[in-house]
Amino acid sequence: MKTITIRKEELRPGGQYPPQWHLVDAADIPLGRVATQLSILLRGKHKPIYSPHLDTGDFVVVVNADKVKLTGNKLKDKYYYHHTGYPGGLKAVKAAKLLEKKPTELLRLAVKRMLPKNALNRKILLKLKLYAGESHPHQAQNPQPYQLSL
Repeated sequence: MKTITIRKEELRPGGQYPPQWHLVDAADIPLGRVATQLSILLRGKHKPIYSPHLDTGDFVVVVNADKVKLTGNKLKDKYYYHHTGYPGGLKAVKAAKLLEKKPTELLRLAVKRMLPKNALNRKILLKLKLYAGESHPHQAQNPQPYQLSL
């Protein structure tokens, strides 16, 4: 057996291993369970050609991102923090308010924090398409329904 090395050119849409499009329905599934499987799909760890230094992942379209489930009291007790960069600039927002104000942000943050913290993270995150409702504008890409394993 030989170890094959994948080149960047083979991962483009016209190449030997083009990216696939997956459609995921996140309604009534716990946030962490959805995020872990989305991060695996985005990185390409489900493929035999996975290479950690290349973007071998697929495109993922998530519908019903606003209906993702938070278990326990997380909806009212969990805080999301960010810092403005100024002294005393720590800002906190509750999960319930974040879900109300920006319905897709909860899932985007969960997936982002599961990806590697490098330049590849920013490339991979562009392949994640999140929508609050049932509809999405990616019918032309023909995304295949993907069943999350729970």
